[in-house]
Amino acid sequence: MSCSRGSLRVVNGALYSSAILPVIYGIICFLGIIGNCIVLYTIMKKNKCHAKQTVPDIFILNLSIVDLLFLLGMPFLIHQLLGNGSWHFGGPMCTVITALDSNSQIVSTYILTAMALDRYLATVHPIRFDYIRTPCVAALVIVMVWCLSFFTIIPVLMYAGLMPLPDGLVACALLLPDPVTSTYWFTLYQFLLAFAMPLAIICLVYFKILQNMSTSVAPLPPRSLRVRTRKVTRMAVAICLAFFVCWAPYYTLQLVHLGVQKPSIAFNYAYNVAISMGYANSCINPFIYITLSDTFKRQFLRAVHPINRKFRVNPSKTDAGSVSMQMVPEGVRPEPAPRDMIPSNLVSQ
Repeated sequence: MSCSRGSLRVVNGALYSSAILPVIYGIICFLGIIGNCIVLYTIMKKNKCHAKQTVPDIFILNLSIVDLLFLLGMPFLIHQLLGNGSWHFGGPMCTVITALDSNSQIVSTYILTAMALDRYLATVHPIRFDYIRTPCVAALVIVMVWCLSFFTIIPVLMYAGLMPLPDGLVACALLLPDPVTSTYWFTLYQFLLAFAMPLAIICLVYFKILQNMSTSVAPLPPRSLRVRTRKVTRMAVAICLAFFVCWAPYYTLQLVHLGVQKPSIAFNYAYNVAISMGYANSCINPFIYITLSDTFKRQFLRAVHPINRKFRVNPSKTDAGSVSMQMVPEGVRPEPAPRDMIPSNLVSQ
């Protein structure tokens, strides 16, 4: 059976007939779609208001798009669970959903890696590499990530198909050539590319960031810039931690399963709990943005409340790397910017 993120092993029919997993997945799907739609609406509304798009905005926007695309495929999985593991949508749709599922995991991991590298440049080299940290470069990185992910999931596109079940039914699975050898190598392949290598890079990058913050003797940038950079970095760390904490149990059990001939009932339940944690990661990120970013909360409030014509926009400082807008009544003169206001080319930190 498939080792991918969206395919469950048909190890126990009772697990499929149970109403617990479909209910859990339904809640995750509902909350995740609502949360990620809020993120997309907030960022797109900000762009329509001609606010400057920043590098963190681009990464967060694409991370939400990836999570949303994955969550839109969850109703097919829920239907499969309710149908005792059977698949009723045909072979082509099985390939599309399985590939979309695997692709979303890999793209998410690579975007998180790119975010970590961006935080390194913003924290350790805030001035030196400012010309690299631009929206155009970030968009190019996103395109490269999607292309790299497409080549990574080629095995999924090749082997996703319909597997016969009793009573003439079929299931959606990865039909690997050799159930033993191919599963072993595919599991290691997926573990290294989608989890272990990105985790090693991200841990190394954030270690370098912490090391630089504790030993740096170079001239510091303005305080407003340091505050914004620190808060965006804190949010990026939280997003990366959430991803790897949610997916570590799944990959651990995948590796353990390579040496288990007949999984016990306890292992089956633990495996399904691990998969549930992985799915839950797709709806956690919006709540991280809301919790850790005051700027995101202000942008969301501005997105849902139309701007009154009696007010005009006054640029101000932010705490998460993007231009904040204060509503100033007409006729009221805005306060002058503080002396430590950073140059306009550094507001994207």
